[in-house]
Amino acid sequence: MSEADAVVQLVDVRVDVGGRRLVGPLTLTLREGEHWALLGPNGAGKTTLLSLLGASRHPSSGAATVLGLPLGRTDLRALRARIGVVGQSVADRLPGHASATEVVLTGRDGILAPWWASFDDVERASARSLLDRFRCAHVADQPFVSCSQGERQRVLLARSLYARHSLLVLDEPAAGVDLPGREALVAALDDLAASAKAPTTVQVAHTLEELPGSTTHALLLRDGRAVASGRVDEVLADEPLSACFGIDVRVVRRAGRFAAQAAAAW
Repeated sequence: MSEADAVVQLVDVRVDVGGRRLVGPLTLTLREGEHWALLGPNGAGKTTLLSLLGASRHPSSGAATVLGLPLGRTDLRALRARIGVVGQSVADRLPGHASATEVVLTGRDGILAPWWASFDDVERASARSLLDRFRCAHVADQPFVSCSQGERQRVLLARSLYARHSLLVLDEPAAGVDLPGREALVAALDDLAASAKAPTTVQVAHTLEELPGSTTHALLLRDGRAVASGRVDEVLADEPLSACFGIDVRVVRRAGRFAAQAAAAW
């Protein structure tokens, strides 16, 4: 692939806060058509790195380019409007009494309340179609706050796709989701990856079980540095994961899905 395929490029990037290094130095390239998993122990720097990828902060040093625009010489507000975000931080900022359909519609302009814009019947039908695609047609008229955690995450996926973003960052989308909700979310992500012009995705996960089979690449972080990075089969393996989490780990893959346990449990 050429450099033109790069959606994100980080070169020797560091993020320092209060004299403490949170991330780096880190070099990473995300390309069109790739679906990345980001894993690591608590405090590894996952949230900080995601804030860079989502254009919510500048690096302290190094070069970071997102969607072809260099951070530090770009209006981050305009760049953020081109990036889809799914996570609790977004859900908390949306009006809970808005319907699921109205939440999806806010993705058109990247706004946080549907009454800040007007939408016609064609746009509303398109939003409902997206909800149906992500198995949420049954909550189309339901207040967002009354949706289950899993339903909310899938509504947010529909919201991000309504704007046709080239980059989608998912901040622990399976957090607090029960088993049926997790599996519905995984199925939705697999469907998204299989669609035409699917966005490049980066998913922060706590466990391998919440990753869809469509995951192509993975990055393991520990103390802000990359333990391993690359093709998913090479990274989500016994040795890299053991080094990342500091315990002896065994990994299995069935029907494209990963699972891991401490070796002592085998």
